[in-house]
Amino acid sequence: MGEESYDKVFKARAKAGKSGIHIKASHEGRLHAAAGVKKGEKIPLKKEESLKAHGTPAEKKQANFAINARKWKH
Repeated sequence: MGEESYDKVFKARAKAGKSGIHIKASHEGRLHAAAGVKKGEKIPLKKEESLKAHGTPAEKKQANFAINARKWKH
């Protein structure tokens, strides 16, 4: 995707009140399922850190993203 079209899409999503992060519908809830936490509840930091250290490669990536996202102002 070209730089210009990326900016266009990003600005359109921001204007619509959506963040620039997009998670596939088929991937939503996977981290909650791996952590054993119900959908809608916050995953405790200890569980995220445990998944980051001992999970599958995909779970490690998702847990790392979640830990980093805690620092964002959103």
